[in-house]
This record gives sequence, structure tokens and C-alpha cells, in this order.
Amino acid sequence: MTQMKTIGVVTTGGDAPGMNAAIRAVTRIAHSNGMQVIGFERGWEGVITGTFRHLTPRSVGGLIQLGGTILHTTRCPEFKTAEGMKKAAQTLKTHQVCGLIVIGGDGSFRGALELSKITSAQMVGIPATIDNDVYGTDETIGFDTAVNTAVAEIDKIRDTAFSHERIFIVEVMGRQRGFLALTVGITVGAEIILVPEDKCNLSTIVETLKDNARKGKRAGIIVAAEGCGKISEIAKEIEEKTGSEVRLTILGYVQRGGSPTARSRLLANLFAEKAVDLICEGQGNRAVGLQNGKIASIGLEEASKGTKPLDANMLKLADMLSI
Repeated sequence: MTQMKTIGVVTTGGDAPGMNAAIRAVTRIAHSNGMQVIGFERGWEGVITGTFRHLTPRSVGGLIQLGGTILHTTRCPEFKTAEGMKKAAQTLKTHQVCGLIVIGGDGSFRGALELSKITSAQMVGIPATIDNDVYGTDETIGFDTAVNTAVAEIDKIRDTAFSHERIFIVEVMGRQRGFLALTVGITVGAEIILVPEDKCNLSTIVETLKDNARKGKRAGIIVAAEGCGKISEIAKEIEEKTGSEVRLTILGYVQRGGSPTARSRLLANLFAEKAVDLICEGQGNRAVGLQNGKIASIGLEEASKGTKPLDANMLKLADMLSI
């Protein structure tokens, strides 16, 4: 009797809404293809220690609408060591895992790429991060949910900004990239959008706000990615140089939580199907993604090392819309 193939699934790095939907889809699609699934717990730590749970079509029921990840995720310094990597490879060998689906961002993909060098198990990455900064995909799981969460909160803040004629700076996540800030800024009608890719020029910001005041705009929203510097200091300087009341709101981890939107759930299912198909076809070391409206894949090395460009046209659009 032929032994049933085993694939593993793991969520690593920061959590993103839709990870559970991806776990559910991977499990059910794999079982439909005659494979069994084990879910490693607490990210790479679970792969190193061999801590996992068997996932079945029934055990993943009721997950599609839940935020976070039932497998949990944690930082694992040991995985970055040669010894930790060897332990992870041995775990996959011991449990005869023929393929490992890694759900996470570019850091997760880099870890999978290194592991692929010392194991015969096929590595396939599913992009899931609210930062939307993974190379090779137009959109990541969780990004749409994070945008909608931020928009809902900023819409409420704008009511207060208008009522009190104040300027509000709203800090969103994005330590290194501004995809979230740019998309949120455009969709809430922000007067100014600050992203790490475009160096913050305080004098330009001040002049823009003064010009807005001359036009009769005494309230305003500035959306800033956290990677733009010390936003609290920027807020103080703007208040001093414009004479306007400035308030700072940091949305923080609220952007990572909550029930995934229909869009995030759909991508989770489509990405999972492609990931399982790649393993079934013997195509390891790949990362799935959305490219020009179609589900595709690229090499894991390219996905983990490439830099996704911020759309300059969207920055121009934001400027035109803010007058």
C-alpha cells in the first residue's frame, strides 16, 4: 500500500488577516489531492522542535472568518543559526514531509530559501503581510483587510478633525515601505501622505498646510507610515510652525487584527490552491502571487531578494487629489 504523502504548513513572521483562511484552504485542497497535512506551531520554532498538529478538513472548519493564525507565530532566533536550520531539516525528514508551505512575508521566504538548501522537501511561499511589500505579487493576504481597518478608523477621526478644525496625523504600520500608508491615504482623502520611500520634507509639509489654510481648509488628515521617523516630533514642529492644533493618532496593531475581508479570504484560497498544485507537480522553491490579475508563481529566491517598487503614479495621484 502506497503511503499517503505529507505536506506541512507554517505561519511565520507577523500575523495577517487571512492566514487562517489560507491554512484552511491548504488543508482541504491537499486532502482533495490525497495528501495529509501537518501544521507546525509557533512558526519556525515548531519546525525546529517538531511541534505540530494534524490538520483535517473538519479540524479547520470555522476558520475562514477568523483573524490571526491558529498555528501561532513567534520570532525564532535559533532558526537563523546553522544548528537550528539542521534541526528543522531533520524534522521534515523524520516526518517525511515532501513539501512545506510557508505563509508569511519576505523574511519568511528568505528563511524557507535557506532551509531549501539542506532539505529535499519542496518549499512554497504564500505571501501574507499587511505591508504588501513582497516582490512578485501585486497584493498580499491581509493587505486589503488592513487598509479597510485603517480607513474605518480614519473616517471617524476626520469627523473630529472637521468639528474642531484640527490637523490629525495618523500613523499606520510600515517600518520600511509605504504601500499601506499610500493606499490608505488616497482612500481617506488625506491632505498629505508620508512614506519611507519619499523623504519627509518638513518645510514642504508646513507650506502645504499653510496654503490649505489660505484656501479655507482649517482641518486636515496626514497619513504617515511609521518608518518616516519620529512622527510625534514631526507633529510638534508642524504645530509650532503653522499655529494649528495638531493631534497624533497611532493605529498600531489594530491593523493586523480582525476578520479578513472578502478580498483577503479570496486571495488566501487562490494562493493556497496554487501552492498545493506546485507541490503536486514537483515544483518546489516557488512563491505564489497575483500578477496582472492572474495567480502565478516566481522563484523563491527572486521573491525573497527582490524589491517591490512603490507606484510613483499613485504618489502623483495623491498630490492631485489633495488640492
